[in-house]
Amino acid sequence: MRVTHIYDAVRTPFGRSGGALSGIRADDLAAAVMRASVERTGLDAARIDDVIFGDANQAGEDNRNVARFGALLAGFPTSVTGVTVNRLCASSLEAVIQGSRAIESGDAEIILAGGVESMSRAPYVVEKSAKAFPATGNQTMWNTAIGARMVNPALPAAWAISNGEAAERIAVNAGITREDQDAFALRSHQRAAKAWADGIYDDEIVQVEGAALIRDEGIREESTLEKLAGLRALFADGGSVTAGNSSSINDGASAVLLGAEGVLDHEPLARITGRAAHGVDPEDFPIAPIEAANKALARAGRTWADVDVVELNEAFASQSLACLRGWPDLDPEKLNIHGGALAIGHPLGASGGRILGHAAHELRRRGGESRSPRSASASGRASRSCSSARVSM
Repeated sequence: MRVTHIYDAVRTPFGRSGGALSGIRADDLAAAVMRASVERTGLDAARIDDVIFGDANQAGEDNRNVARFGALLAGFPTSVTGVTVNRLCASSLEAVIQGSRAIESGDAEIILAGGVESMSRAPYVVEKSAKAFPATGNQTMWNTAIGARMVNPALPAAWAISNGEAAERIAVNAGITREDQDAFALRSHQRAAKAWADGIYDDEIVQVEGAALIRDEGIREESTLEKLAGLRALFADGGSVTAGNSSSINDGASAVLLGAEGVLDHEPLARITGRAAHGVDPEDFPIAPIEAANKALARAGRTWADVDVVELNEAFASQSLACLRGWPDLDPEKLNIHGGALAIGHPLGASGGRILGHAAHELRRRGGESRSPRSASASGRASRSCSSARVSM
């Protein structure tokens, strides 16, 4: 079976809700990273067998297959197909996994995978009445930016709790303190700010035309433990999950260029050696990356002792700390060495591509297989080889 190489990975800076990217449509954000992928590698876009993009919302301007319309806006030939996939926060990792499978099975040679989300522009929606012309009754308006809506009443109530409530649940069950969460969040901001100052992210960023945003908009290097401690709990009286130790609502896009060995005259960043998914009860979704990553590593024939760099999506500090506890053989200092979503932001459909792409770029910086590094990436999780894993609720 053929192997899949990551030839390039690029993303936009991530903007805050209502911030610098809020005036840019999701399909235009997607087009920006798609266009950059071919320009950076010199690839003839006509050679792309498929564009697979993740998008968790798809309720507004990203409706009706944003992967296809992003490719058209990027100037790709109309012969280049596109498909949009949705595995919520792991959507762009799912896109990469599907793309790598197509390559390894022989169905494709080059796949452009990634994801996009404009949470700023996610619309409000209302349910339609079952009657053509209802005479009475009011309709509920739903904010589609994040969270469950229009949940089927046949499902258990616990399966429809908010992400924040699930993060509180994990903190209580795992005994993770407010102080531990705030310290982890501060670390994320400090590491992200230093990485940007040191030029670590320069090779993986494309600026968005029409938006004045040089770096990720949510990084707060001036934050302190005292400031974080002063924030109120959001999801439970006496709780520990706050805006300061949670990822924010964001806009952005990421792209990962995949190909079979030798199909491009361009040195690859990494290769994909393992993939996995793992499901848990919906209210326990924060800990799903634990087993997803373990499965991916096992399928790659690796253990945590082989891993030098880990990228985990920091949806919440409690979730990240719970995952670390679930990987007792992992040195915590190897996790998100350049910051994570608590600082960088979490535009849902784009985050998996960001963490996988950053892991691949870091592997190249470290010298690749000549020094035998391995990387794991989780929105669950990717291992100059990458194991990718996704999570399911």
